[in-house]
Formats: sequence, C-alpha cells, structure tokens
Amino acid sequence: MNMFGRTAKRGLDGYPEDSWLALSGIQHFAFCPRQWALIHIEQQWTENYLTMAGLLEHERAHDYQASEKRGDVLILRNLRVFSRGLGVSGDCDVVEFRADASGVSLAGREGLWRPYPVEYKHGKPKTNDADRMQLCAEAMCLEEMLACDIEEGALFYQRTKHRESVRFDDGLRGKVRKAYESMHNLMAKGYTPKAHKTKACNACSLKEVCLPELDRTESVSEYIRAHVDEGKQ
Repeated sequence: MNMFGRTAKRGLDGYPEDSWLALSGIQHFAFCPRQWALIHIEQQWTENYLTMAGLLEHERAHDYQASEKRGDVLILRNLRVFSRGLGVSGDCDVVEFRADASGVSLAGREGLWRPYPVEYKHGKPKTNDADRMQLCAEAMCLEEMLACDIEEGALFYQRTKHRESVRFDDGLRGKVRKAYESMHNLMAKGYTPKAHKTKACNACSLKEVCLPELDRTESVSEYIRAHVDEGKQ
C-alpha cells in the first residue's frame, strides 16, 4: 500500500477492489503513458475541442434509457463491467446481445445471448491499437463476468460513420494484460513517466500541463529563462 491507497499486488483472486483502475485508461496509456499518469495519478485534466466532441458523442451512446431490443438483438448502453483479474472497472458504450443457442443466459431475459461490445469513438480509425485495446479490455471484463468467450466486437467512428470489426486474438489480449500490469505498477509507485515529444503532442489537451518541450532542454531553469527572454523581445 502507498500514499495513493493502492497496491499493485495481484493474488489468486485478482486485484483487490481498492486498487482497481479505470478501464478506459488503457486508451490513454496506449497513446501516451505520461498522459495516462497525468490524468489518473496526478488528477490533471483539461479540455480541447477533440475531448469535448468525444464527450458529447459518448453522452449520446451512454443513454441507458435508450436501451432497446431489435428483433434478435438486445442493445444495452452504458453497461457497467469489471474484471478482478485485470483489476479494472468501467462502462461499455454499447453491448449488443445477439440471440444465440450457444450464448449465455441473462437475468430477466428468456433465451441465450452472445455479447458483442461496441465502442464509439470520435474521428476516424487509428493506426495504433489504443482503441482496439480498450474494446478488447471491455470484452475481457464481460467474459469474466458472464463466464463466456467473446471473439470479436466493433469500433464505431463518428467521422466515417463506419464500424471496424476487431478480433480479440491472443496478441491483442496480451497487450491489454501487459498494459494494465504496467499501469498498476505506476499507480502503486505514484510515478509519472517523463515526457517524450512527438507529433501527437500537438493535439493533446494536456500539452500545456505536460510541457513535452522540457524533454529537449538541458534543464527546467533554462527552459524558463528562454521563455522569459522571448517575452522581452
């Protein structure tokens, strides 16, 4: 246990609840471990037009009252999930339960159902696995809770209005487990990784908090002195 009241130790029954992380944090971590730490360890957050657009889109997807049944598909929104094995909890944007003889039973519902998670994202498909890892983590939570296997889900991008199917293969699952293990260790230590400036920093809402420019300067004092001199010109 540390000053954050958390522990990274996982027992036979998984991580204790007081050390569970936000499931969606894996998307931040896969994009930039420092960004994740600034948000989830240091509790720092600022908005830009990208984060606001994404928030509004998720509010629409998370309207639980809009849950519905369409033929053989039961659509649940804002479904709370967790995994003791991964040590995380969070919400799924949408989980489609499709009638299937080899599916699982659901409380209050007749028949058997096969879960199919769908995550809504702003913008367009990315070249990295950040979004796919978050979706896979949601599937792994559902598998643990429902005692079932989930082979695939989908990402829906607002800009393209298109679903991207995602297969939850061993490689992607391994990335999810490794990422959460690293996140638990950083949280337990209360450690924020150092900044490493990339092109992606320009679109980050935490750019002014992170100060990635410091990674290329010899010292903080020189960075401050340079900016003070600029103001005098």
